[in-house]
Amino acid sequence: MKIAVHGAAGRMGRLVIKNAIDEGLEVVQAFDVSRIGEDAGEIAGAGKTGVQISDRIEEILCDVVVDFSVPSATLRLIEICAQKKIKAVIGTTGFSDEQKRKIEESAKKIPIVLSPNFSVGVNIFWKSLEMLAEKLSEYDMEIMEIHHRFKRDAPSGTALKAGDILKKTTGKNLRFVFGRDGESLRSDEEIGIFGLRGGDVVGEHTVFFIGFGERIELTHRAWNRESFSRGAIKAAKWIFDVDEPGLYSMKDVLKI
Repeated sequence: MKIAVHGAAGRMGRLVIKNAIDEGLEVVQAFDVSRIGEDAGEIAGAGKTGVQISDRIEEILCDVVVDFSVPSATLRLIEICAQKKIKAVIGTTGFSDEQKRKIEESAKKIPIVLSPNFSVGVNIFWKSLEMLAEKLSEYDMEIMEIHHRFKRDAPSGTALKAGDILKKTTGKNLRFVFGRDGESLRSDEEIGIFGLRGGDVVGEHTVFFIGFGERIELTHRAWNRESFSRGAIKAAKWIFDVDEPGLYSMKDVLKI
């Protein structure tokens, strides 16, 4: 399997390159708008590979591309992949509804794995939320997430996904409330989502099920990005054997 990494100079891109090489995969291309011309393996701490970082995404030619970039760059990438029939694993977050629709259109032509979080643990966390929401649908549900101070989007894609799971599982017409201020009496039709930012926190998510006299808290904490990178590589290996176009998730990869 020949893979390319889009967003190769970023934190996640560098880690994907390193972990892919560690697992014996062939990284044949690396794309980014910074550090152009540098050796992708060297900036990832994996040694010299001879693969130079390029911004010429139209020259992509591989079996699977792993993307950790920004929404606008991802959309351009997916358009080219759809034309060239290249499979994609997308870890970028912060898409608008319109951008998500464009990804869905491309997924009619090629297989795409899209996930706001590729950690195996987070995906089990989401699966656990389905059971809790089903049994505790009358409880008040709130979500809190903490990330490093440099994260661009808020709330996190993982937190929004958790909220979507709660809405879908309970079957209630719940709305998201992003923070509260002033007179803000809680209603039965809302889920509070709160984003904290600071320091170098990789990622922490807690969902609260709050009843009268008790509460349950389900928390996932990540203290490095290895789980995200390893999960993305697992998704790349899985989609390599998928021929049917479609928009897939880590639930498909993990068979949960």
